[in-house]
Order: sequence, then structure tokens, then C-alpha cells
Amino acid sequence: MQPPRRNRWVKGVVFCACLLPLASLIVDGFRDKLGANPIETITHATGDSTMQFLLITLSITPLRRILGRPDLIRFRRMLGLFAFFYGVLHLMTWMWLDKFFDLHEMWADVVKRRFITAGMFGFLCMLPLAVTSTTGWIRRLGGKNWQRLHRLIYLSAAAGVVHYYWLVKSDIRMPALYGCILAVLLALRILFRAASRKAPATAVVRPVSE
Repeated sequence: MQPPRRNRWVKGVVFCACLLPLASLIVDGFRDKLGANPIETITHATGDSTMQFLLITLSITPLRRILGRPDLIRFRRMLGLFAFFYGVLHLMTWMWLDKFFDLHEMWADVVKRRFITAGMFGFLCMLPLAVTSTTGWIRRLGGKNWQRLHRLIYLSAAAGVVHYYWLVKSDIRMPALYGCILAVLLALRILFRAASRKAPATAVVRPVSE
């Protein structure tokens, strides 16, 4: 078990690393390197960061088992909250810089443009996960109920893939890549769950010679 001071140092490094996508955008903005359409650049960058952090968060559990590193769990909450953080930035870019908080126009987009509908659904799935991410909420809901609720992260990630796929229309390489990674993570979850269910049953099997 790592000493508390080292744990804080490692988490601090990970926290700073999670801010790098935002720092890169800010630096590019000051250096006037956001391209001919800065709003589009910011929208795509924050959307990519949201998907990447969702997938990284989902990869923590299988990596713990594959690498034999149960201590990785201490990063999952932070990574999940950063996924929500970049999701908020992605949404605010659309609401503020693109729509200027015009509620009528935003609602029309949500209803008529299916990629925005999917994206909004994915964000709404993330909202209860961020709200209930504290230890207090785990106690209030109970461990099992909390785990069931937080399976919404898979639905949010799937909605994010669909949102991206419907957005790009032609060049689907990135949403396809995200979709494949999500499929692998889902398959690993199913395999691990099946293995954990079989383990108790096999433990009680006795050889015929006995």
C-alpha cells in the first residue's frame, strides 16, 4: 500500500494531466491558433475530451483486473468528474458561443437535429453521475443502488458515440474508434461478470475420486 503522501502526489499529477486539453485550448486561443472557425475547434476539442475521459473512466475496472492493480480505483471518480467537466464545456460552447443562450433556437436544435438530441441525452445521463459522485451519496443510496445508477456511464458513452457519428456524416473514423473501444470495454465487463459468477460454483466441485 502506497504512503498517503505519495498517493496525494500521484493524484495531483493525474489531476494536472487531466487539465492539459483545456490548457492546450487556452494557449492556442491566446496564440490565435484555433483556426478559421474557433467555435468549431473548441466544440470538437471539448467533445473529444469528453469521450476520451468517459472511455478512460470505463477502462479503470478492467485494467485493475488485468494488471492486478486494485489501487487504480482511486482515480476513477476524478476521471469521471473530468469527463463531466469537459462535457459541460462542450455544452456551454454550443449554448453560449454558438446559440448565445437563445432558448427557442436551442430547443429547436434539440428537437430537429438528431445529433444534438443524442448529445443532450448523453449529457443528461452524466448529470446524476456527477451529482452522486460523493461518498455521502454512496452512503445515502447504498452501494448496490449507487453501482446500478452509475451504469448510466455506458449509456452516456454510447450516446456520445452516436452523437459524434451523426455529426461527422462522412469521416467516421474517430466515432468508429470510440465505438470499438466502448464495445471492447462492455465485452470485458460481461466476461468478468460471467467469470465471477462461475467462480463460486467451481470452488465447491469435488473430484470424482473423493
